[in-house]
Parts: sequence; structure tokens; C-alpha cells
Amino acid sequence: MLVSARTFGANDEIRVAIVGCGGRGGAHIAGHGSQKGVRIVAVCDPDRQRLKAAADGIEKRFKYRPDEVVDVRRLMERKDIDAFSVATMQYWHSLPVIWACETGRDVYVEKPLAHFIWEGRQMVNAARKYNRLVQVGTQARSRDTDRQCYEFLRSGQLGKIKYIVCCANKPRKSIGKRTEPLPIPDYVDYELWCGPARKEPIYRDKLQYDCSFIWNTGDGESCNQGVHELDMARWVLGETGLPKRMMSIGGRFVFNDVGEVPNTQICYYDYSVPVIYEVHNLLASKDSKDAPNYRGVKTDTLVQCEGGHVLMHAGAVFDNDGKSIKKFTGGERHFENFIAAMRSGKREDLHCEVAVGHTSTNICHAGNVSYRLGRKAGAAEMRAQIGNLPLFQETLDRYLAHIKAHDVEPGESLLGPWLEWDEANERFKDNAKANELVRGFYRKPFDVPEVKV
Repeated sequence: MLVSARTFGANDEIRVAIVGCGGRGGAHIAGHGSQKGVRIVAVCDPDRQRLKAAADGIEKRFKYRPDEVVDVRRLMERKDIDAFSVATMQYWHSLPVIWACETGRDVYVEKPLAHFIWEGRQMVNAARKYNRLVQVGTQARSRDTDRQCYEFLRSGQLGKIKYIVCCANKPRKSIGKRTEPLPIPDYVDYELWCGPARKEPIYRDKLQYDCSFIWNTGDGESCNQGVHELDMARWVLGETGLPKRMMSIGGRFVFNDVGEVPNTQICYYDYSVPVIYEVHNLLASKDSKDAPNYRGVKTDTLVQCEGGHVLMHAGAVFDNDGKSIKKFTGGERHFENFIAAMRSGKREDLHCEVAVGHTSTNICHAGNVSYRLGRKAGAAEMRAQIGNLPLFQETLDRYLAHIKAHDVEPGESLLGPWLEWDEANERFKDNAKANELVRGFYRKPFDVPEVKV
């Protein structure tokens, strides 16, 4: 049944259910609960300790106690919920979003939107089919610094954009390598916790969050963090789809753990101008106590123009001599934007509507697909495959210098293939293995349904 979007008046109470009570779940609780006219009626998590802690926190802060629900499917049966706010890990994003749309509710969902490209399209289709509002949590779209930088860049005061370098220099630690499987606590419903992902023994040291660094349940730094910076790059370029081709080089070095995703990675995206993404989860060197940086940047989107460069998250503008020429300030109101759009009933009021978040997430996935299809190769092979792309060659120089500082040989790296993108069909051209990773895999009974519009 097609459900029309409901518009809420200024005095209507909007009742929200929070799905996922980890770190981002706390941000969702604060972001929604602190708004006038919004009430958190339920919290949901298969981890009963997290569930209780979330309900306790809401009761202490807002003076009322929400219901505690372990299974998100039970929430879909209720009539007293207007919106779902999904703060789970990304492998558990698609099902609650699709179910919420089917049952006539609007959704705020964390980034990255989806665990696979195909399932992200099903989320977009569900929002369209059931006429729902779905906001993706790439909150830089609602941050004053980034928005003012966007307007400044689009004004042309720094001239044309020459290239963009995005960085995630975030030190991480090993997730461990156990000889015996991790015992699952009795307060966790492990069947529900796994959901669509494969239900398998865990040989890392922690259950929660470190699942980000296993392909079964995560997508690594270049997707988890990268969607923020690449979303800004695409926004300022005015690009509405993926680049025509992409390639990645990287590896998981030093940690000697069961992690699968790279902790050092570079990606090249062949847009109208080059876009680079760099990940460094190791410190600057084996003797350093600080993270690496690119021209002073640790985690940001650096937009290089003819007349200088802009740091989107920092809200800073510099000339070509490195002199500061402009500084923007301000806060971020992404949750507020979602609630305001629910009150207006207008999809166009959302700062990061689901189709926008889907495209930006796909850029990150595309880079990872290249990496996952990679083979070990030395520096000469890397340079030959990169070819006549000066910015990418410079990026490779930094990459090689970085791993050398950790006594890692170039040949330990994985060299991913160039992949060409078919925008119309949301798949890679002439690469069956890459397209298997587009489609993904699911565990019954948590299959993600195909949603046809």
C-alpha cells in the first residue's frame, strides 16, 4: 500500500525510535531528544547492556523512559512511531530503512548508507515507492563551515578547481588475533546481532565496533570515514554520479591481526578533475607519536584551486603561498534538518537525501572493490599502471614513503585494477568479480528484498 508522507505541524509531537545504541546511537539520542516537540519512544539493540544504558541515559537527561526493544522487527508492528533513527553498523542499515519505509515512517540513517551498492539502491527505491523522507548522516552537509566553503568555492573567487585530496589520517590499533573464538556475552542476541551478515566465530578481541575492520560486517576507513570527505568533493564539483573509473592501492600492515580491510590505502577517482582519497591508520613512522598529514591536514577535504586551497571541514581558505585569507565558523544541525523536513513534508528540504547519500557511499565502495580485487605488486608495477597521472604518482610517493617508515616493503601492497563504472546500471563494466561485490551477500532470514519502483 502506498503511504503518503505526513506533514507535521509546529505543535505536533514527532515520536522517534532509535535503532542501535552504540556510540552513534548516543549522538542520535542527543540530536533528537534535545529538540522541542520530539520524543524518543523506544530504543532498540540486540545488546541488552547497551539497550538499558541508552534508556537510563534518556530517563536521566529528558525525564522520561523509552521502551527497550531487542528485535527491530517488533518496532515495525507499532503504531506510535513516526520516524526511525538508525545508528547500527552499516551491515544492519538497509533492512530497518526499507521496513520503516514500507510501514509509512520517515528515517534518519547513519553513514555509510549501505554495506553494498545494490542494497543502497533498494533503500532509495523504498523511499520513492512509499513516498518517505530518508536522511543520510553525512552531517557535513549541515555544518556551517562546509556549507560556507561550498558557497565560496562555487562563487569562483579562487578560480577553477584543479584537484581534490581527501584524507583520513586516524591512528587505529590492532583488533587482535585470538586462537579461540571470542565468547559471546549472554546479554547479546548474537543471531540478531549478525542479522544479514554471516554468522561465524569471532577471532578479534572485541565484538562491537571492531567489526568495521572485517569485510563481513564492515568497509574500512575509506568508506566509514571517507564518505564524509568524498561527499564534500562531489558536492563542490557538482558531480551527480560516480567517476568514469577508479583504482586503489593499499594494505593492512604492522598490526598482524585478523583485520581484513586496509589500514593504509590510496584511491584515485577519475572525475572532471582528479579526486584522491588517502587513509593512514598507522602513525607517521614506527618511531612517531603523531599521525601523518597532507599539507597540515589530517582528516578533511582539501580543494585545490587556481588561486589557493580550501579545507572544507576546517572552514579555512589559503592562498597559494599558504597564507590564511578567510575563515568560516559555525555549528552543525543535521538532526534538526531532518525534523524540519518532516514538518514541511518536502524531500528537497533534506540536506542529504537518500539518493545523495547513496551516490557518495558508492564512490567509497568502488574504491574498496578495486582494492579487494588487488594482487601483490612492487613499486614499478604500481607506477606503470598509474601511468601519466601526476597527482596519483605524487600520492604514490607519499604512500611508499609512509610504508617505508614502518619497514614495510612496497611488494607487500595490493595493487587494485582500474575499474570502469556503468552509471546507468550501477555496476562495473566487464568485471564479473567486481559486480559480485556490488550485489553482496545476505543470510536468511535477513535477506535484503529487491524493491521495484
